[in-house]
Amino acid sequence: MGSDKVKCPHCGKVNKVPAAGDGRPRCGNCHEPLPWIASAGDGDFAEVAEKSSVPVLVDLWATWCAPCRMVSPALEQLATERAGQIKLVKVDVDAAPQTAERFTVRAVPTLLVMDRGEVLARQAGAAPVPQLRTWLDQALSENAGKKAKP
Repeated sequence: MGSDKVKCPHCGKVNKVPAAGDGRPRCGNCHEPLPWIASAGDGDFAEVAEKSSVPVLVDLWATWCAPCRMVSPALEQLATERAGQIKLVKVDVDAAPQTAERFTVRAVPTLLVMDRGEVLARQAGAAPVPQLRTWLDQALSENAGKKAKP
């Protein structure tokens, strides 16, 4: 498990952000929340995605998939907008066939919203940012409602 470099949207400083870990990444310079964007495969999906301290938006994609390449900037925008609230985990289904099989991926991109290993929402295909934002917010608010009930 490595770490990726993320540019702080607040001050522009480049920070190393680990793929897995507790807490929420913050900029070493301005201390604002950083977008948490990581890659995972068959060997580290549980550690990177399922054990995350924040809900996870999973992007199951493929390098040869044009819609996957089109939706990727939208997902990164959502991760930036929701810095400190969600983590974006990208899984190349060709490099992670067991993970793709586990989630019964029949089309790419397939997007999942997960919280502590539980799939809250699923969507196949690319969509524009406003539609993805609504889908993500709905999944997260429904989950928050479930947690609030005794």
